Amino acid sequence: MSFPNPVTSVKLVLLGEAAVGKSSLVLRFVSNEFQENKEPTIGAAFLTQKLTIGDRAIKYEIWDTAGQERFASLAPMYYRNAQAALVVYDVTKPASFVKARQWVKELREQASKDITIALVGNKYDLVEDDNEEDLVRKVNVEEGQNLADEEGLLFFETSAKTGYNVKDVFVAIGNKIPEATASGSDTATNQTSGEGRIDLSGGGNFNNATSGCC
Repeated sequence: MSFPNPVTSVKLVLLGEAAVGKSSLVLRFVSNEFQENKEPTIGAAFLTQKLTIGDRAIKYEIWDTAGQERFASLAPMYYRNAQAALVVYDVTKPASFVKARQWVKELREQASKDITIALVGNKYDLVEDDNEEDLVRKVNVEEGQNLADEEGLLFFETSAKTGYNVKDVFVAIGNKIPEATASGSDTATNQTSGEGRIDLSGGGNFNNATSGCC
């Protein structure tokens, strides 16, 4: 008689400037979908997704936070006790990389000491063409890698639009989460659709609580 793998529940928060594509990354991971011209997230959205990594089953409990400055003061409520964080920037917008540095600094000072942080440069699809890279890319791969090396972060460039490296980010995070956090006995599925989508905005126009820009 076989038993299902124990499930490791991982609270994960996404942080970053508005319009860098946080919600689109989550939507790609949870539903393998991409939507153009998504409305900005208001407050935060909550989604879940299960992933099998080797013989481990991981359930991500994902808090997708709004990037607008007026919601920044709410961020500690979401990253408190989080085991993992994605700090996202747009490879075509230097200001978003500056903000990513600030989020990393804040997490190091205020979040759990053992939090796993992934630095994610999104919108790789805009620069993957060699003929366009020099015109469009504003944050070099080396800049992202250097910050990751300095702060002990995972580092990926991704495209929510094409799916490039999106699943890899969550697999890498899962591989760094200790098995000691395992709980429950749910059977995990690999890259299934999201289990829960909750509007926590208190207002605004949501589309499945995953609003945001690509």
